[in-house]
Amino acid sequence: MEAEAWIIDAVRSPRGKGKKTGALHEIHPQRLLAQVLNALQERNGFDTAEVDDVVMGCGAGSGDHAMDIARMAALDAGWALDAPGVTLNRFCGSGQQAVNFAAMGIRAGFQDLVVAGGVESMSRPAPAHVDGFTANNPHLREQYAMVPQGISADLIATIEGFTREECDRLGVDSQNRADAAIRKGRFDRALVPIYHDDGRPALAKEEFPRPGTTLGSLAELDPSFAKMGAHKPEGWHLTIDETALLAYPQVEKIEHVHHAGNSSGVVDGASAVLVASPEYARAHGMKPRARVVMTAVAGTEPVIMLTAPGKTATRCVEKAKMSFSDIDLFEINEAFAAVVLKFLKDTGVDWDRVNVNGGAMALGHPIGATGGMLIGTLLDEMERRDVSTGLVAMCTGGGMGTATIIERV
Repeated sequence: MEAEAWIIDAVRSPRGKGKKTGALHEIHPQRLLAQVLNALQERNGFDTAEVDDVVMGCGAGSGDHAMDIARMAALDAGWALDAPGVTLNRFCGSGQQAVNFAAMGIRAGFQDLVVAGGVESMSRPAPAHVDGFTANNPHLREQYAMVPQGISADLIATIEGFTREECDRLGVDSQNRADAAIRKGRFDRALVPIYHDDGRPALAKEEFPRPGTTLGSLAELDPSFAKMGAHKPEGWHLTIDETALLAYPQVEKIEHVHHAGNSSGVVDGASAVLVASPEYARAHGMKPRARVVMTAVAGTEPVIMLTAPGKTATRCVEKAKMSFSDIDLFEINEAFAAVVLKFLKDTGVDWDRVNVNGGAMALGHPIGATGGMLIGTLLDEMERRDVSTGLVAMCTGGGMGTATIIERV
């Protein structure tokens, strides 16, 4: 009998605005993740000494997020010293990759109980001390002159012919869907309230959404990356836009269509998913909610950077010997509207099956935490609709994508 990896539960914090005035800013990211870890343990009653690993994604990896935040958060939570922790970085896909690695370890028979997810307090950034994705490596930069992701998203829209209005319509849809989901309590099962150290409530509901957003209100926003694209950084011979176009000489000019209303929000948050082997779950009275059917990663051209979700999802369904028609619901991270539009174009998937409760354009994208959040959101909605199969796909920095197929047990 083929080994399986069962998802027992998934919890997350609300997303707080990623600025100093945000509700979660004063809470150290270790403390934020620790509260989510403890909520997962309290709900499911497992012995933390039996956790084979705590695998967490984090995009920053420096400042308050440094020093293997997975292990430090488990210690901060008061978990047994036996519970180790490891932190990984696959950019925006870090939290999803953490869950995928957890499933791999369990299906391989190497582990029985793993907690996976991620954390990012984007209101608490640390100086990067690097020149961007190439991290001060001129040899790599000569090969791939990678640019900020907003420029890449606008480059996708330009090449694919996605208009500002198409991107804005997706942004409005995301807000409307998220507003309906919040009002109807569709996120309530997974949400964990977060507290200050003195016990005062910090945040119990989503802080970022902007209900009532319209096409008219978005039309008033200036493109966010036009000035950036026209800027020539110190030591560069070309502007950022011109640098991006070195890889795409067929494009005459980048059309800047993205702004705060059709791009992912900057937020703080944490997520945790409990993954177990069937043997461990049965022995400890744990009821599975889903199993991980297949995972995949893929790489694409790193200057345009954000085009991999369709390729990765296709690889994932093919490896599972499935088709997109077999998938009931999809969560595609709304890093930028063009990313989702590109996924829909590449796969032919109907928008009505994608991000049915809104996405990062409305709710925000706490880099390392988002993947775990999306898996939980997808599972909750699959149960609500009584459907069986779902897929999560995300784009990441460096021109990669992550994908996961889950099936209800």
